Amino acid sequence: MAEVIWGLATSHVPSIGAAMDRGKTEDPYWKPLFDGYRPAREWMAQHTPDVAIVVYNDHANGVDLDIVPTFGIGTADRYRVADEGFGRRPVPDVVGHPELSLHLLESLMDDGFDLTVFQELDVDHGLTVPLSIFCPDPGEAWPCPVVPLMVNVIQYPQPTAARCLALGRSIGRALETFHPDTKVAIFGTGGMSHQLAGARAGFINPDFDAMFLEAIETDPEKLAALSREDYIREAGSEGIEMIMWLIMRGAMNEQIRRVHSTYHVPASNTAAALALFDNRVPR
Repeated sequence: MAEVIWGLATSHVPSIGAAMDRGKTEDPYWKPLFDGYRPAREWMAQHTPDVAIVVYNDHANGVDLDIVPTFGIGTADRYRVADEGFGRRPVPDVVGHPELSLHLLESLMDDGFDLTVFQELDVDHGLTVPLSIFCPDPGEAWPCPVVPLMVNVIQYPQPTAARCLALGRSIGRALETFHPDTKVAIFGTGGMSHQLAGARAGFINPDFDAMFLEAIETDPEKLAALSREDYIREAGSEGIEMIMWLIMRGAMNEQIRRVHSTYHVPASNTAAALALFDNRVPR
């Protein structure tokens, strides 16, 4: 069977990508964040997967807000980097893995998850910034092909945290019937606490974030029991993105090993975090 070798939970703040693209990672404002990434980046560089599943949300760049799928999967050979209004990021387009995409699609559908299929898709910072956190200097190509898995965290009603955890577990089962010796990494992206508009604009909740960073490893069921309203109240209107971390967690073993984690406030108006987990421990 295919094996999930590691999972990466990470924020996808667009300004993180901009700081990298503009050579500002050593600036005093950004240096603490990027210093926190270094141990994880070094470890991931030594454990390159054959393919990555990146769980992310689009920000009305690849998908019009007139039609927002609850869950969607890309099945293309290649995904263009989206122009988000200020030009495309100077990073490579993303190579797909249609064989794994179609295998996941069929398996998840048979398991009760009805996914929207994207045979063409532009990918925005929600996907490219996590890839840059994984690999800051990709050159002409990212280290491995990618399966984009899109989640609606923008328009109400978003999927529940429990549904996201269940989807992750379904992905884990699907990988058990894919080609043996395929090493898979899975990314859960977004968060942590932040709110970008309204009366609570600028809201960050370090206490909730700390609880979440611990429970994503040790007690994901606790996080899955929280409602949409819980997430929005405790983590801000955009903090509900953290439900995507549960898809990553569900695809992994019950027992995992934390390789590295870091937490930084603020990256723009967001609490930015990274948590890297090794999945190769006894079940």
